[in-house]
Amino acid sequence: MNGDDATHDGGGRDASSAPSVAGGAGPGEDYRLADYRGKRHFDRTGEPRGEPGVPGEAPCFVVQIHDARRMHFDFRLEVDGVLKSWSVPKGPSADPRDKRLAVPTEDHPLDYREFEGVIARGEYGAGTVIVWDQGTYRPLPGKRREGAGSFAEALEGGHASFWLDGAKLHGGYALIRFRTGEEAGDRESWLLVKENDDRAAAHGAPDPLRARSVRSGRTLGQVAADARDDPPRTS
Repeated sequence: MNGDDATHDGGGRDASSAPSVAGGAGPGEDYRLADYRGKRHFDRTGEPRGEPGVPGEAPCFVVQIHDARRMHFDFRLEVDGVLKSWSVPKGPSADPRDKRLAVPTEDHPLDYREFEGVIARGEYGAGTVIVWDQGTYRPLPGKRREGAGSFAEALEGGHASFWLDGAKLHGGYALIRFRTGEEAGDRESWLLVKENDDRAAAHGAPDPLRARSVRSGRTLGQVAADARDDPPRTS
């Protein structure tokens, strides 16, 4: 496993070349979404700009498959009103023996969990997106410091355990940071690992080209074809 396996969440180009005009946080807006908004032109992409999130009874998670410059899965957990996000090139696995590389990306707005469609060519992250899985999660006691602090603090400390209740993913998982990105030339990197519980299984993520959306039942190819068939929108 090496850093070459990772991909930006956008997949289309590095943040340094992303558009700077679509806007960071204005007065009263959530500064955590400034990076997300600054990379996108919302007059050219169907992605949500994002409004302040309203938490539900249980925090949500979503896994999106993104056919960008490099195919990858985006793993997102609701934390304090935003979606904390990681790019997982090989996708989440139900097998505890698999240690999946997970590279942090920018925070996304909560309504991004419903986004499915095609990001236009030339935009950050150009390519097709489907919602492969979605559901809720609950934090689990940490193995290093039992019950210490909030889930956000556990992530900040580099080790967070949680239980997923999704349509496809179930059981305990952990995110473990193994590279802080503080050294020159290094990028912050994590591992996404399945806990060895009664929901463990001997299979990994599906073939992304054959996988179907939990929201629409469509494959990446079908979403792309539907977008081509849609008539252009005029103002």
